[in-house]
Amino acid sequence: MRGSELKAAGELAGEALGGAGAIVRDVQRGVAERVFGMLGQGAAPVRVAHDGITAVVHASVRAGLRGVPSGSARALALTATVDTPRLADTPGGAFALGAINGMWGDRIERDHAPLALGFDLRVDGDPTRKLAVFLHGLCETDEAWRLGGGPTYGERLREDLGHTPVYARYNTGRHISDNGRALAAALEALVREWPVAVDELVLVGHSMGGLVARSACHYGAQDGMGWIGELEHVICLGSPHLGAPLERAAARGAHWLRRLPETAPLARLLTERSAGVKDLRYGALLEEDWDGIDPDVWAPDGCGEVPFLPGVTYCYIGATVARDKDSPLGRLVGDMLVQFPSASGDGPQRRLAFELEHGQHLGGAHHLQLLNHPGVYGRLAGWLSPG
Repeated sequence: MRGSELKAAGELAGEALGGAGAIVRDVQRGVAERVFGMLGQGAAPVRVAHDGITAVVHASVRAGLRGVPSGSARALALTATVDTPRLADTPGGAFALGAINGMWGDRIERDHAPLALGFDLRVDGDPTRKLAVFLHGLCETDEAWRLGGGPTYGERLREDLGHTPVYARYNTGRHISDNGRALAAALEALVREWPVAVDELVLVGHSMGGLVARSACHYGAQDGMGWIGELEHVICLGSPHLGAPLERAAARGAHWLRRLPETAPLARLLTERSAGVKDLRYGALLEEDWDGIDPDVWAPDGCGEVPFLPGVTYCYIGATVARDKDSPLGRLVGDMLVQFPSASGDGPQRRLAFELEHGQHLGGAHHLQLLNHPGVYGRLAGWLSPG
């Protein structure tokens, strides 16, 4: 119900503001510790008074920061009725939930369950013998496929080639492997309960969605699931198969910030990002890529290989904001979030088995344009057309 969502949202906002206050407190303590350490024992009386006063001030400020949004949300929750729509069922609410689930989804699932997105598959249209399942990326929901206006890829495939579009919505802050397992189970139920026999199954993933699709293929095959036999294509749009530079930069930043007491509290701003975000450092698809490993300790790429399934065609489209992917700008920034070698799986240490005819570069486009772009649809339709 909307009331429980409002309460959880207020508690989350209160925690975030209280956490910000704690960081200010700890930075101030780190600075004071260094200053008083330089002054020596002669400054001990001043330090006792300083520490006592600042402790009271910071505690009062944190209590206020936590209490205002939590109390306001509880008051608003009392006005909610059975007819009040859930946040996830409104465009603005779905956008907000997608964003916060992406950034802190594992923590939200544990501590603020009413705000956590479950794993859902939503069918759009009458059942046919061909299914195209669309998987959104980090901090998105299935509404993201409508960005830019105009018909979605699913709507066009239904009209042109007879695929029934199915849209996934999931918590992108969870581990990619957890969402991969959830997708594998959801596809098994979908194909088993579909009103007509399924002859063709296609997975289309944007960004993280492509990694979730590959993870699901691994777990589906490992567990002998029936939908694997109907799978024909896995198409990845701007997916960071070899990792994303922004996540590596965040991990490096946290590593260096922790080295000084004055900046160590700031590292918490980076280390609190979700498990799903941290999986994007090197493109971790499997549970063994993260199990037993401290994700906040900088380490080289240790992700295991996840081979393509035999008999399935894997395709990718990677974008760069520069027209020429090999230009300095194209190599450096890629599509603003994913560099082309990662999208194409062609790195110095790991290489994915994409065939030449099953890859495409889209120049002059950024990451989100891959969600709804005429050039992308043209390539999709070409790959999926019979013959």
